[in-house]
Amino acid sequence: MTQSRHLLNRWRGFRWQQFACVLLIMGHCGCSNDTKVHLPVAASQHDLDGEDWPMFLGPQGTGVSSETGLPEKWPTGGPPIIWEKKVGTGYSAPSVLGNRLVLHHRVDGDEIVECMQANDAQRMWELRYPTDFSASMGFNDGPICTPLLTDDRCYTFGAKGRLHCLDLKTGSKLWMRDTKQDFNVVDEAFGVGCTPILEDDQLIVLVGGQPNSGVVAFNANTGEVVWESVGKQTWDGVPNGLAAGTKHKWKDNEWIVSYSSPTAATINGKRHILCLTRHGLVSLDPTDGRENFKYWFRSRDHLSCNVARPLVIGDRIFLSAAYQLGSVLLQVNEDGTSVEEVWRSRENMLTHWATAIHVDGYIYGFSGRYENSTLRCLDVETGEVLWETEGHDRDTGGIELDPDTKQYKDTTTGVTIPWPFFGRGSKIQIEDKFIVLGERGTLALVKINSEKYEEISRTQYEQIQSQTYTAPVLSRKRLYLRCEGAMICLDMSGQTWNN
Repeated sequence: MTQSRHLLNRWRGFRWQQFACVLLIMGHCGCSNDTKVHLPVAASQHDLDGEDWPMFLGPQGTGVSSETGLPEKWPTGGPPIIWEKKVGTGYSAPSVLGNRLVLHHRVDGDEIVECMQANDAQRMWELRYPTDFSASMGFNDGPICTPLLTDDRCYTFGAKGRLHCLDLKTGSKLWMRDTKQDFNVVDEAFGVGCTPILEDDQLIVLVGGQPNSGVVAFNANTGEVVWESVGKQTWDGVPNGLAAGTKHKWKDNEWIVSYSSPTAATINGKRHILCLTRHGLVSLDPTDGRENFKYWFRSRDHLSCNVARPLVIGDRIFLSAAYQLGSVLLQVNEDGTSVEEVWRSRENMLTHWATAIHVDGYIYGFSGRYENSTLRCLDVETGEVLWETEGHDRDTGGIELDPDTKQYKDTTTGVTIPWPFFGRGSKIQIEDKFIVLGERGTLALVKINSEKYEEISRTQYEQIQSQTYTAPVLSRKRLYLRCEGAMICLDMSGQTWNN
């Protein structure tokens, strides 16, 4: 009996090896010529433990992962690449549900919603449609919004305002709204950049339509309008902080469009849809769009925009933006119809786009608009900056820039090192650590510590270089990174690592 079971196990092992080889071959053959698989498909199957990352900034929309059991540090050279893929332009992050990964990007004159297998990037379906959107200010013409996935639906919002609802399994179009055509959306510099959210059976979208369609709730099943809110009725006549007693005078051609995705939260037992629009924060009742409260939060720079999401900390809300605006902590009153400032600062945190993360009474976020921006830690109660880092201490030296290769080297060893400065970085949280991604592709594992910056590991991949403006995505012990032109998938399990 024992020998029979042993022979059966050997046969099963042999059959599995054959099956793994078939899967690997299928992975290579099924993927486009723009995809390269590095690790055997059988080593990265979709039934790995972990969680899905089906929407912008993860399951909770905060950039915080609940996955556990990831290694405490990375091997030399960093976690190994499972696959790499050439992609089109855009800043949209991939979304992952099970073994389906959806990326919204642009190739030449087409926007593409592409669904692929998460474990090997094999294409499952795609939706392709033409676009003539052209961005200004040096940014690309690709979509910014991240796909939103449910068990059977995929929602995307294109750079020119095309809102799609697709069947997740087949890619067939269930409904579409051309928001630029359906609502009076004034042209602006950067295109559409605010990822929708689902609240019950409503899709909440910051459309940016005049005069009072800044926020629109659509029936998630049909695409029909449920309610419209925010605009002239919200901001006309509101004190604008330019001078004592001055109030905002609404214009029929002013921008309402937002780049900060809405956040749904329950505060003091009341449900709020928190929308950081171009003019400031508005809380809406999700059932009918009625206004709970508003707070003016806008830079004096005409080309400014609010990008980071409102960060809910208990019954308080943290807002931050660049363009000399700074940050504020707001206390929501008990009845949920007003807010009061706890503190406000024009200097402590000026977030360009990456939403900060709150951990145990401290706020961690990037501050600044250019490459000398810093990762900072703030005390929630006071707003005080406890520490900041560029990713490398310039005062300690130890590095030099090679004038020929334009890469940094260690002055002691002469070895080329990852770009030492994060610039306008982004990050996600896993347990007691951050995975930090700099705008030139520098990837770091950082211990969460309110007393000092504490780095554990650092690496960089040649595929991920400049204009890395998309936050990392972690799902089922695989990390997805994208930049202009490339996306890679890393094995974070440790099972295939050679330390």
